[in-house]
Amino acid sequence: MDLGLKDKVAIVTGSARGLGAAMVARLAAEGARVVVTDIQREQAEATAAALRAQGHAVHCVVGDITKAADVQRLVDETIATFGGVHVLVNNAGMPRDKYLVKMSEEDWDIVMNVMLKGAFLATRAVMPKMIEQGWGRVINISSRAHLGNPTQANYSAAKAGLIGMAKALAAEEGRYGITVNCIAPGFMDTEMVQALPTYETIKERAIQAQPIKRAGQPADVADAVAFLASECAGFISGEVLHVTGGRYG
Repeated sequence: MDLGLKDKVAIVTGSARGLGAAMVARLAAEGARVVVTDIQREQAEATAAALRAQGHAVHCVVGDITKAADVQRLVDETIATFGGVHVLVNNAGMPRDKYLVKMSEEDWDIVMNVMLKGAFLATRAVMPKMIEQGWGRVINISSRAHLGNPTQANYSAAKAGLIGMAKALAAEEGRYGITVNCIAPGFMDTEMVQALPTYETIKERAIQAQPIKRAGQPADVADAVAFLASECAGFISGEVLHVTGGRYG
């Protein structure tokens, strides 16, 4: 199936590794020109170099998604390099898991800033160009955690906020040919999760709770991103696509 992504320009935040790296690789495989961006310079440049070696059109921008100047530079460089921006995936995120009584103000603020403020800054920066083009796709990477997880009051609130933001912007920007949607992954077998000391326990519990009895893979989310970014999803907006193996609770 031709997803109509050839020569579209896509920015994926937090794309040095894990889910974000899988997303840029999937979009590049569809012929999109992709921008790898992350605060981790070495990993971001390595991911971009690996894609270039496969013959894909790739640009790399290192920056802090919570800083407006860095975000504007990201978008300006993208437009200067590729001539436009058609797809934005707000993927950057991080956990600071603690019970509420042990959660510091810093724990709350950094999670909110990276996920919610970062998504706000990036979406605001790309929107004028998308409006000018009359075509755009914004995809917020939420999480099944938007339903609420213990020790994740900050993370769950931020992921739920991404959904509210997407629904508001879907109503606001649809007149310009722009769709705004969310993907809510469940347990994903990423490098970050694999590094946790309780990895095997987390994985076993997640699989037991899912109707589909396997761990989610980064490619599962990347495929969903490619679909929502495509021409095929042009009449879908304000939706939340759960990629959870059938788990909702």
